[in-house]
Amino acid sequence: MIGPDAIQELGTDFCGLLATPLEPRPANEPQVLGSITNRCPPLTFFGLSVFLCLAAFLSAPRVQAQSSDEVHVVPRNELDHTTHAPVLPPNSDSALNAHTRPLRADVDLVLIPATVTDGKNRPVIDLQKQNFTIYEENERQDIRNFSTEDAPISVGLILDVSKSMTNKIETERTAVTEFFKSANPEDDYFVITLGDRPRIIADTTQSLDEIQGKLALVIPNGNTALLDGIYLGVDKLSSARFQRRALLIISDGGDNHSHYTAKEIKNLVQEADVLIYSIGIFDNMPVPVFKTIEERLGKRLLTQITEETGGRTIAADDRNKVPEIAAAISRELREQYLLGYRSSNALHDGKWRKIKVQITASEGVPPLHAYYKKGYLAPEK
Repeated sequence: MIGPDAIQELGTDFCGLLATPLEPRPANEPQVLGSITNRCPPLTFFGLSVFLCLAAFLSAPRVQAQSSDEVHVVPRNELDHTTHAPVLPPNSDSALNAHTRPLRADVDLVLIPATVTDGKNRPVIDLQKQNFTIYEENERQDIRNFSTEDAPISVGLILDVSKSMTNKIETERTAVTEFFKSANPEDDYFVITLGDRPRIIADTTQSLDEIQGKLALVIPNGNTALLDGIYLGVDKLSSARFQRRALLIISDGGDNHSHYTAKEIKNLVQEADVLIYSIGIFDNMPVPVFKTIEERLGKRLLTQITEETGGRTIAADDRNKVPEIAAAISRELREQYLLGYRSSNALHDGKWRKIKVQITASEGVPPLHAYYKKGYLAPEK
């Protein structure tokens, strides 16, 4: 704080600055303020005001840079879609796994969702427990749980709306309609669109008509942050309502704008308890050179990611088949087998354990194919 002596000295200097010669005041002009002090000539209203304000400012206690009562900004809930959930750049492998769940129900019971299809890619739904054999690290396991019930599921749709989808957007909108036609009314769902960054545009608080209305306004533009969109979808499912969780991606598979790398996302989905399907719209073009490197590699990228989770990628060289494929995937999610066993390996070592599921069909039945997650993380001590 500045003391009185300093203020007085400052006042004297200030008066000196103001003591410039003034024109003589006419004799008949009234004196407004008169002589305030012997050391300072008559002041104008302006000069006095400036002096008093300056003195008050210098004599006041210094205001602390920040109050002791800190202001806390509470982030909006993730379901408030007036803002968009950010996708942060990766820091470490542990950061990727922070919000994911391994394939296990408790410390011993391992649950495996499995889909079985025939040679024509149609779901097979009439198998029994004895038709399945499970191996963990090449050691046969005893199947204790077996069910095929259509339980509600938490599912997210990831829709590519980048510029490369300009000639496919109407097909994509129709596919969304067909997917929800076969959905369980009790399902929990959300929709993410992909452009330069992923955006959550809808969830179960909105009707299908509202979702379609939003999609109708979308104009494809920008790059494709596909891997960031998958990260956002998996992260949102980590707090989903139901234990059964799935993502459906509709894209041409070209990623050219993500913070995350393919390796990081593969590690993420490998440990997450999320089933991922994708519909790859890969138009056959007579001159492939017009496709970007991301689009040419799109099919392989989507296949590698979905197979890590026990799901699969269905390629649609004819875009007219995309709505039909979307409806088939929706039905397939309700026609899964749930296989459960208690591992014969009692060690809680936190290591990755490989799983193999074999199917024994009746004689004369063509070979069947099972889609399932190929392993899980053992519990730690």
